[in-house]
Amino acid sequence: MRRLLAALLLLSAPMLAVPSLAADPPPRITQAGKLVIATFPNYPPLTFKDPATNARMGFDIELGEAIGRLLGVQVEWTEMAFVQMIPGLQTGRADLAMDGIGDLPARREVVDMVDYLRTGARFFVAAGSDVRAPADLCGRKVGASRSTSWPADIAEWSARECAAAGKPPIVVVGTEGSIDTRTQLRSGRLDGGVQGDETMAWFQAAEPGAYVPIGGRFTTVLVGIPVAKAEPALRDAVRSAVAALMADGTYAKLLAKWQLEPNAIPAVTVNGAP
Repeated sequence: MRRLLAALLLLSAPMLAVPSLAADPPPRITQAGKLVIATFPNYPPLTFKDPATNARMGFDIELGEAIGRLLGVQVEWTEMAFVQMIPGLQTGRADLAMDGIGDLPARREVVDMVDYLRTGARFFVAAGSDVRAPADLCGRKVGASRSTSWPADIAEWSARECAAAGKPPIVVVGTEGSIDTRTQLRSGRLDGGVQGDETMAWFQAAEPGAYVPIGGRFTTVLVGIPVAKAEPALRDAVRSAVAALMADGTYAKLLAKWQLEPNAIPAVTVNGAP
C-alpha cells in the first residue's frame, strides 16, 4: 500500500520545468520545429570551427543552441558572409544571426538587436613592434575588417587623438576580416590592427607571443542578436530566453568557458534599452 501511495504521489508531482519564458516564439517557428540562425564561423571565441572535426563551436554557437532548447525547437545553423546576414533576415533566409554583431544605430533602422555582450575596439601590434602606445600609430597603417565599424572608429580616434598630439593621421586599411588583419600584420604590410576586445585573449592564447595589445578599448559597443523588424514576437521570445539563461547561470558558465567575463552585461536589452 505504501509503495502504491508513493507511486501515485510521484506520478502526480509536477515535472521539473524548463525556466518559464515571458514570451513564446511565433507559431511559424513552433510549427517548423526549428530556428534558423546565420553565422560565419571565423570569429573565435564567439563562432569558429574546430580544426580537428570542422564542427562549429564558440560562445555564440552554445548560446544559440541554449536559446533553441528554451524555445522548444532545433537550431539549424546556416553559414553566410557577415555582410549578407541582415539582408538574409529581411528576406527570410534566416530567423536570427549570431556572429558578434555590434548594436549600431544604422543597424537598428532595419532590425531589432537583442543585446547580450559588451565589446570595444582595441589596438594591437605584432610582437617586436616599436609601438608602445596608441599615439605611436599616428601616421602609420592600421587595419581592421571593412565589414565592421572599426575602420570608421579608427579614423574618428585618429582625427581626435593624432590631431591633438600634432601628429599625422593614421592610414586606415580595410581588410577582409580579422584573420586577414593579423596576416597582414605578421607580414609587415600593417603596423597595427584593431579588433573587438572579446577576441584578444583568445587569439593571444592561440598564437602565443605573436601579438601585443596596445592601450584599452577606445570604443564601447553592445553585441546583439539581430531580428527582423517584422518579427516582434520572435524578438521578445529571444530576449526572454536570454534573460532566462542569465538567471539560471548558463550565461555565466559560458562566459567563463570562453574567457568572456569582462564582456558580460548585467541584463539583456533590446536596442540598448532595458
